Amino acid sequence: MKNTGLSAGMMLAFAAFASFSISDAYSKLLAGQIDPFEVAFFGGVFGLPLIPFIRGKNESYRDLFVIRQPVMWLVRAAATFAATAASVEAFMLLPMPEAFSLIFLMPLFVTGLSVMLLREKVSTLGWLSVIMGFVGVLIVLRPGLRALQFGHLCALIAAVANAVGVIAYRLSGKNTPRLSMFSSSLCGPLLGNGVLMLAHARWPHGADIWMFLFGYGFLAALGQLLMMMATTRAAASAIALPQYSQMLWAVAFSYYVFHEPLDNWTFVGVAVIIASGLFKWVDPRAIIRLVTVKQQVIVHPF
Repeated sequence: MKNTGLSAGMMLAFAAFASFSISDAYSKLLAGQIDPFEVAFFGGVFGLPLIPFIRGKNESYRDLFVIRQPVMWLVRAAATFAATAASVEAFMLLPMPEAFSLIFLMPLFVTGLSVMLLREKVSTLGWLSVIMGFVGVLIVLRPGLRALQFGHLCALIAAVANAVGVIAYRLSGKNTPRLSMFSSSLCGPLLGNGVLMLAHARWPHGADIWMFLFGYGFLAALGQLLMMMATTRAAASAIALPQYSQMLWAVAFSYYVFHEPLDNWTFVGVAVIIASGLFKWVDPRAIIRLVTVKQQVIVHPF
């Protein structure tokens, strides 16, 4: 029975990360057609229909308006806003493997912040894992041999913002209602992106644009729902590994959908990044006992 639960949790996690990856591909399909802030705004709007399924047992919809620890609530909102805006821009400007490789630096930032702010202890294998992931990113990007662009900065900002969001959720405690956490990660992107899009906003035209916007927002929220279901069936350390399947999705989309050239070094770097995830899976202590951004809370970049 235990193995069955683990298998179900792993399958749900793979489905969740597939949903996240397709969502990111939809945002990239909107490049040049609509302002990135507007994409992030509508992504949040189209995630709203899943609120009834996100609501936990014994929670009231009034918990959406419950603000406990206002400082942490604001930090979560700001972090999610920065992550959504920056990640959309990054996926629009960069090949998906490059954007993902930088966003996957998030565990490095989480580890550092956790040690400094939460006094968490990390095993030697844990540090080796995050360093190995960083080396994989360097192989993919090869700074000094290739020009870095604004999109790379955006992906790095998204990684840092996601890490700050994880720490803020951790500091908020376990007793905060799930809908209250959702409201912070909802208000940040809706308000922040809503304000910033005003200067360049235009009403989307065309069924394809609306389909891409809906797919981007709905699938991101669906991924969150699937991940929450996965965490009830398997330990966080077990379902952390499927996150690295996103790199495979990124390579497939980059080659088959966006027809972007991929050299051999990109595949080597992707392999190193995935291997760093295997380290975390082999030794659960390698990961700080935090559930990753996409596993615990609604903070995935819409």
